[in-house]
Amino acid sequence: MQSKTYHTFLTPTTIQYGRGAFQAAGEITKQKGKKALIVSDKIMDDLGYVSELRTILQKENIESALYLDVASEPVDRYVTESLDIFIAENCNVIISLGGGSCIDTAKAVAVVATNGGYIGDYKGGGKIAGRDPIPHIAIPTTAGTGSEATDVTVITNTTNQVKMMIKQPAFLPEVAIVDPLLTISSPKSVTAATGVDALSHAIEAYISKRSHPMTDTLAISAMKLIVENLKKCYENGDDLDAREAMSLGALQAGLAFSNASVCLVHGMSRPIGALFNVPHGVSNAMLLPTVLEFTKDAAISRLADLGRIFDKSAKDLSDQEASEIAVTSVKQLCSELNIPNLKGWGIDKTEFDKVLSKMADDALASGSPQNTPIVPAKEEIEKLYLKCFDYQLETEDMFN
Repeated sequence: MQSKTYHTFLTPTTIQYGRGAFQAAGEITKQKGKKALIVSDKIMDDLGYVSELRTILQKENIESALYLDVASEPVDRYVTESLDIFIAENCNVIISLGGGSCIDTAKAVAVVATNGGYIGDYKGGGKIAGRDPIPHIAIPTTAGTGSEATDVTVITNTTNQVKMMIKQPAFLPEVAIVDPLLTISSPKSVTAATGVDALSHAIEAYISKRSHPMTDTLAISAMKLIVENLKKCYENGDDLDAREAMSLGALQAGLAFSNASVCLVHGMSRPIGALFNVPHGVSNAMLLPTVLEFTKDAAISRLADLGRIFDKSAKDLSDQEASEIAVTSVKQLCSELNIPNLKGWGIDKTEFDKVLSKMADDALASGSPQNTPIVPAKEEIEKLYLKCFDYQLETEDMFN
């Protein structure tokens, strides 16, 4: 049998991005349905974004119902509850407004509404969505997850506390509306965590065994945009040019990893989120420097490209030297953004040790580590978790 020599690239049908794109939500929704379920959270409601969206929709004579109980990481209960409202209110289009948790919840509702079953049934391709999902319009309010442009949803099974990574084309939103003006409200801690999350998406898409020329182009562009603008956003949240660049970078990183897949960082991140309720972006950021150090020797040329993005003078250095700059620069960036370690987040070491084996098993079971240039054994993942627990970014030489 001849090996496959071509690649597939999936993207939302429409991507509308740039300052003011939010105002087009009514016009776009009108093309998809007559009554929308808005999946969001109380923070977005308090900020006035939900009310503004409803006003935009009303101008196009579109009614709306609300589900605002998404909190932190999405769980299966959110999917069930929002689906009940979708059905009871006779909605025929879904709009997610918020971070990745809101978007992932809406993705699940869009598919289950037409294909039935429990969202966990779709894990690992156990149930394939044969029917078109409900039209889903994703509107991110952070520059991080890139979920508006991916065919992945991550939902926690509350019975066994496992984050289910579910990937099928049906979960891809039909429309993504990316407006950097919506990210201005993000506090510094959220800007930092989601920004490093986006950087980890771009890096992992670039070093993934499943990368290809289309994903490489987007990943490189995303890395440049994020490296050059994340600290600017962190230090001055009102810097619109930097916010716009970060929104574009997060979008590009989402498109890249959706088509090239993520690697070890994400595989290890999900169990931390499921068991200790650490937001996805934060847990990725906590792991990224240590995992890159582990991966470096198996991805020297690719990480060298990242090192030359961080340090323009590295263009004349060897790949080995430039790759070391990449790891050091990521470590320094996380330090400057005040990314905590696991201990600093408040995770109890005794409880952490109790679930160490389960976390390593769950990380491997997710499939993401298999995309890494060097695939770790379970014992190596446990060692990485322990290193991440209390390392000090400012002073500790992580693997010496």
